[in-house]
Amino acid sequence: MTLKDGLVCFNGLLQRELLRFVQQRSRFFSALVRPLLWLVVFASGFRAALGIAIIEPYETYITYEVYIVPGLCAMIILFNGMQSSLSMVYDREMGSMRVLLVSPLPRPFLLLSKLMSTSLISLLQVYGFLLIAWFWGVEAPLWGYLTALPAFLLVAMMLSAIGLFISARIKQLENFAGVMNFVIFPMFFLSSALYPLWKMREASEWLYWVCAWNPFSHGVEFIRFALYQQGNSEALIIVTLVTVVASILAVRGFQPQQGMGKR
Repeated sequence: MTLKDGLVCFNGLLQRELLRFVQQRSRFFSALVRPLLWLVVFASGFRAALGIAIIEPYETYITYEVYIVPGLCAMIILFNGMQSSLSMVYDREMGSMRVLLVSPLPRPFLLLSKLMSTSLISLLQVYGFLLIAWFWGVEAPLWGYLTALPAFLLVAMMLSAIGLFISARIKQLENFAGVMNFVIFPMFFLSSALYPLWKMREASEWLYWVCAWNPFSHGVEFIRFALYQQGNSEALIIVTLVTVVASILAVRGFQPQQGMGKR
């Protein structure tokens, strides 16, 4: 495989995802409805009860709205990653994924290009939400929107890889939604997206450890620190490791003798 072949393939996959995204306008707006409900409705009610003390990376007391914005960005990435996995199951059922996998290009490159394409689409939704949050009065440092870009991309790769790994083992399209409910909601609610981990620890020690071991929590914290121009080496290492492991497992699941080949 030459560099030119790889770029042509990646460009084709990216254009296909962009075209699907543009044609499905409701997908963009539905991706914003969930986080906006938390930001506008729930956060207003929880503001008094859940004022946030001074914690890293913040340098002063913050409102609940400021705290949950990074978690809501991660929520958008999570739902988009799982929805792209649904499209992978659909493509596999309809045969277009089979056509893609029999091309002369290496299968790992094809699947990783698919992951990168869906991750880039997630960025459009995330920055659309951040723009609305800015108008709502929740502002991060100006340069933070740029320093957070690599964090958004890596977390999107991690969640898309997890979704792809799951989709590789789902044989029927109708089973996907049920399986995703057992992945998305526990991953989101058992994390630091909505509440600091120290508040979880006050409530329950075992809940704290579940949240601490949740890779989504580390993705949220990685985004949170990056959005305020700070680094979090622990979160970076864990997110990177989970991304690599999930990507390897996802690629192995789409080998001819495994995954689809077992149908």
